[in-house]
Amino acid sequence: MEDIINQFSLLQLISIAMIFVWTGFVRTGIGFGGAALGLPLLLLVDSNPILFLPILGLHLLFFSSFTLSSRLGNVNWPVVAKVMIIVIIPKFIGILGLFNFPPKILTLMVFSITLFYGLTWLFNYTILSQSKWVDGFLLVLGGYVSGTSLVGAPLIAAVVMRYVEKEQLRETLFVLWIILVSFKMMTFIAYDVDLNWQAALWLLPFVTLGHFLGLKAHYYLVHSDSSIFHRVLGLGLVLVSAIGLLNIFL
Repeated sequence: MEDIINQFSLLQLISIAMIFVWTGFVRTGIGFGGAALGLPLLLLVDSNPILFLPILGLHLLFFSSFTLSSRLGNVNWPVVAKVMIIVIIPKFIGILGLFNFPPKILTLMVFSITLFYGLTWLFNYTILSQSKWVDGFLLVLGGYVSGTSLVGAPLIAAVVMRYVEKEQLRETLFVLWIILVSFKMMTFIAYDVDLNWQAALWLLPFVTLGHFLGLKAHYYLVHSDSSIFHRVLGLGLVLVSAIGLLNIFL
């Protein structure tokens, strides 16, 4: 933990803390996107995704499990099983790719995918699959991207949304994320990657704040039209991704 504190300035540490408030809010509020919407911001602070991915993974496991502890009845287990059958192999391929891609390439991938998500939400275009073949493609791609950087969740969610009621969506997705992230964390351990658990613990109060704000947002989204929220979110994603891509190429 001291190494991480010494690595960043006070302004950077404050920025990291605020970003983790955001990740907690997004994860609990919409059921996915904590890493997809938080990692690009974190990469503006430090361009090495391996530094932040274990912390994001630990927080996801903790808060998803905490939320599920009293809401397991909301999980659509048949959908979980069907999705995992398709996702698991590309997930492992993506995990191996994480350690083969140069950090700059992986960062470019994260910002590019996030820019795509941002544009779809900004212009209120929902990724909808029209057939089982399209479902399979989105799940395979989402599994692979999830393996490389934990930002494949929106693609997987696009398929799951078709088969579950919106009241079941968040909890069903949480089960999927717990399974997928557990594999990623075991891979980190196998490759002797520092999990930075002390930093994860230090950031816990900030993520907790975001988590409780997200609970209120989730109630609002389930009971009202969320298109305005998604458009504002999309605009933020486009701006962050544009800045990140400029930093890579300039």
